Amino acid sequence: MQEIRTVGVVGAGTMGHGIAQVSAAHGYDVVLVDVAPQALERGLAHVGKSLEKLESKGKMTREEREAAFARIRPASELTALASVDLVVEAVVERLEVKQSVLAELDRTCAPHTILATNTSSISITKLAAATRRPAQVIGMHFMNPVPLMQLIEVIRGLATSQECYDAVEAAARRMGKTPVEVHDAPGFVSNRVLLPMINEAIFCLYEGVGKPEAIDEVMKLGMNHPMGPLALADLIGLDVCLDILRVLQDGFGDPKYRPCPLLVKMVDAGHLGRKSGRGFYSYDRG
Repeated sequence: MQEIRTVGVVGAGTMGHGIAQVSAAHGYDVVLVDVAPQALERGLAHVGKSLEKLESKGKMTREEREAAFARIRPASELTALASVDLVVEAVVERLEVKQSVLAELDRTCAPHTILATNTSSISITKLAAATRRPAQVIGMHFMNPVPLMQLIEVIRGLATSQECYDAVEAAARRMGKTPVEVHDAPGFVSNRVLLPMINEAIFCLYEGVGKPEAIDEVMKLGMNHPMGPLALADLIGLDVCLDILRVLQDGFGDPKYRPCPLLVKMVDAGHLGRKSGRGFYSYDRG
C-alpha cells in the first residue's frame, strides 16, 4: 500500500484550512496553497486560533500546538505541490473550477501523487476524467467544521484503484477521522439526505409556516438535532447549499430537489450565512 507522508491542500477557505490543520496536527507535513494572499493569511490565522483553542481545552500541549502550526507551509502556486503524496482540493463547489484545478494538478504533480477532491456532491468519475490518472483520483468529503467532525465520506470514482482507496482510508484514520465508503452518486449519502431537509425547512419559512427560530427549535427539541436546519445552512453557506441542490436536481432530474426560490433570492442578494454576516440569522462580523 502506498504510504502518504506529505499532504497538499488547495484552497485556504473554511474547509481547506481545516483540512490543513487536522493533517498537520496528526503529523503530516502540509503545503497549503491559495492564489489569493489574503485568503492564505486568513486561513493560517484561523488555524492558529483553532490550535490555541484546543490547547486551552487541554487537548494538546503548547509544544504540540507549535509543532502542528510549523508543519504547514503556505504557498501561492500549485507548483509547490509537485512532490507531495496526497493533494486534497477544497475549492468552490463548481464542476468547471474543480476540473480545471485537477487538470492542472495532474500536469504538475509527481506520477505517484493521489488527487483527492473535497467535493460535497459532484461526481468523482466526472472529475477524474479531467486528469490522465483517474485510478488515482478519489473523493474525501470532510465535514464542517473539519477539526471537530469525525466523518470523512470516501468516494471511489469508476476507475479509482484499490491501492488508492486503501492509502486514503489509512490517511483518514491517521488524521483521527472515521472514513466511510460510499458510492459515486449525486450528493453521495450525507448531502443527498441533508440538503432536501434544509431545502424543505427553507420552504417552510418561504410559505410562512414558521419563523426561523421556530423551525430550528422544532428540529432541535423534537428531533434531537444539535443545530436547526436554517442555522446549519448559514454555517454551511447558502451558496454552497444552492450549488449542491442544483447538482442533485441536475443529476437525478427529479423536481423534488428544486431549490426553494427564497434560497435563490438570498444567494443573489449576497446573504450567504455566517461568512457574509447575514443569512437566515444575522452575525457579528467582528
